[in-house]
Amino acid sequence: MKSRLLKQIVSFGIVGVLNTLVNQVVYMICVALGMHYLAASIIAFIISVLHAYLWQVKVVFKEDESLEKRVWWQVLLKTYAAYAFTGLFLNNVLLVLWIDILKIDRFTPPLTDLVNGFGISMDNHELAVDIAPLLNICINVPLNFVINKFWAYRQKKTDAKTAE
Repeated sequence: MKSRLLKQIVSFGIVGVLNTLVNQVVYMICVALGMHYLAASIIAFIISVLHAYLWQVKVVFKEDESLEKRVWWQVLLKTYAAYAFTGLFLNNVLLVLWIDILKIDRFTPPLTDLVNGFGISMDNHELAVDIAPLLNICINVPLNFVINKFWAYRQKKTDAKTAE
């Protein structure tokens, strides 16, 4: 049991890193195209949750053949619901917190100078908008694992198992 849970946590982490890259790349492309950071976040969310679902179903939360079979579209909807809470609602609340309330661009001048030193022209606010989603990872990832494991990808015992 412990080794299975550890394997799920590690594989969830690996899939999460890939998913974070997908999300961040889509987000940054949308922002670079002139979209507001919240609109960019929503588009990145839609694409990255589909990416997460495809990997989680195959790698992280593999179906146990001895338990009741999952209905793929229900799992997909639950995955979107789980990520809607952590990756859309909570993520966007945190973006507003970091960018508009705490104004993390106050802390980015050294990093902005470093980025500009590589020939990438950015101001403190632009850099803060690009890195704010990365701050959310510490909150969203553990919460997302728990919601997905115990709700979205949960399998019930089959009727034959329940009767025993």
